[in-house]
Amino acid sequence: MSVLDPPEVVIVTGLSGSGRTTAARALEDIGFFVIDNMPPTLLARVVELSMTTREVRRMAFGCDVREGAFFEELDEALQTLRSMEVPLRILFCDASDETLLRRFVETRRPHPMAGNDTVLSGVCREREKLASLRERSDLLIDTSDLNVHTFRDKVKSFFSHSDLQQLQIVVQSFGFKHGPPRDAQLVFDVRFLANPHWVDDLRPLLGTSVEVRSYVLGSEETHDFLDLLYALLDFLLPAYVKEGKTYLTIAIGCTGGHHRSVVLAEELATHIRKSAFSVVVDHRDLHL
Repeated sequence: MSVLDPPEVVIVTGLSGSGRTTAARALEDIGFFVIDNMPPTLLARVVELSMTTREVRRMAFGCDVREGAFFEELDEALQTLRSMEVPLRILFCDASDETLLRRFVETRRPHPMAGNDTVLSGVCREREKLASLRERSDLLIDTSDLNVHTFRDKVKSFFSHSDLQQLQIVVQSFGFKHGPPRDAQLVFDVRFLANPHWVDDLRPLLGTSVEVRSYVLGSEETHDFLDLLYALLDFLLPAYVKEGKTYLTIAIGCTGGHHRSVVLAEELATHIRKSAFSVVVDHRDLHL
């Protein structure tokens, strides 16, 4: 029996209530063979079996604290997979304590680590238990402000490509008054630029309009900032690729997320694409 190269593997984990199951279903939608709550000690064996068939080339395994003592064995299982040269990524789903508490209250489900204590106590225990894995994850998605459809689309956009060598980049605009994104690796504040909100004719328009774009880009400060930002990213992106990073979220924030951040996010994405990187633009607060 011939042995094939190892399949692409994604470990889907995270805080209970943060959307791990939704993420696994999204991966299934784009062709992953998904197994949920399998003991980590069996991961390597299942991957080995998949190497005897061409039918399974992308696999995802859901792992969470409901596996009890088995979860403690996940680190060893991940080391084994890496020693097998398996293309491996860890997707970690997270959300704020307030969001998780609300979700458990709404569904009336017990938290798996609460025991006889409060839901919030269970959330805190689980967050502490998973802190190391969260830090080592390849992709962190915070679902606090995402609806189910947006979350599924986000997962699909990240994993629709099978080339693990390609750095996949999200450039996100946002408004500080709605809170900064929790899962961005780089955050830039552009509130120092002239604000179209104070121009009567521009206030009702969005940063996607020609008028607002011309106003924002008509400033010398804007061009100076973009030149510096381009130089920084021209240095950072190849360095991230060399280090093995496969995902990067760059967030650009203004006050409301309607004007300045939108324009600059589009400009930055255009610049990055010139270097042949894969870029998705997300205007988080554009219609809030």
